[in-house]
Amino acid sequence: MSKTKSVKAPMQAVVHAVNVAVGDAVSAGQELVILEAMKMQHALAAPVSGKVTALKYAVGEVVEEAALVFSVEAGEAAKDVGVEEEVQDLNDIRADLAELQARLARTQDANRPEKIAKRYEKGYRTARENVDDLCDRDSFIEYGQLMVAAQRQRRDLDDLIDNTPADGLVAGFGAVNGDMFDEDAARTAVLAYDYTVLAGTQGLFNHKKTDRVLEMAHEWQVPTVFYTEGGGGRPGDTDASKISGGGLDVMTFATWAQASGVAPRIAVNNGYCFAGNAVLFGCADITIATKDSYIGMGGPAMIEGGGLGAVAPTDVGPMDIQIANGVV
Repeated sequence: MSKTKSVKAPMQAVVHAVNVAVGDAVSAGQELVILEAMKMQHALAAPVSGKVTALKYAVGEVVEEAALVFSVEAGEAAKDVGVEEEVQDLNDIRADLAELQARLARTQDANRPEKIAKRYEKGYRTARENVDDLCDRDSFIEYGQLMVAAQRQRRDLDDLIDNTPADGLVAGFGAVNGDMFDEDAARTAVLAYDYTVLAGTQGLFNHKKTDRVLEMAHEWQVPTVFYTEGGGGRPGDTDASKISGGGLDVMTFATWAQASGVAPRIAVNNGYCFAGNAVLFGCADITIATKDSYIGMGGPAMIEGGGLGAVAPTDVGPMDIQIANGVV
């Protein structure tokens, strides 16, 4: 039986570090080569104690999956080489994790005090406050939180990160009344357009997020609560103009309709709700709106663009009309 043990690459990667040379004595478990793939590092350790007989790659070279990286001939362990246990400070935050935490923080209400203050001046709550209050504590798992509006062709990234967090839609799954039901029964899809972000309009990327959450809600047969305040379709998204087909690949409305009879669909609105947002509201099984709601299939911009003159948003679908006709 050969005493030589070879180690192969588990995936295609780039050699990040080589810690030994041919002829070096090593101990079993000692990290000899470190690979990097998808910004993740993977350490390849000596399978046995002995001597390095082959090193096939140098730092910076690309290694194909299943390619031989190094070989070790079994023998005595290196006298002065051991596997040192690195002592880590559990309070220390890695640089990449700190970067992620900072990026997530920029999506929160606290990062946009001026816009949040305007909401409060009207007596309105924010989208994130509504989601947090609806879901049981620490149960909400947000999808697509780091999305920004599809406008990189005309705005810089920092501007989009600060001013279009989550592309104007907080969406995911959380538990509702988990103290009364088991985990599966409490699971609820929750979506909330954020009016402080581009007037709660439906953007290219937040449509994709909506599609995914609604598809999963349909598959899992769980209730959906949708906060619909917003101005409908957003014409200012430019990034996918060459591949999106004018936005006709959006499945949001069909998926929402298909959920009828599968699980309860609940729409909640406060403020302006026009065009596509109003479609989602009107097609829900249960529709709840505040007295300050204005709901219409055409908002002021669409009405004026259609040649019907300038109309104030408060003249479009006020509650005295919607309650009387049974929409709410």
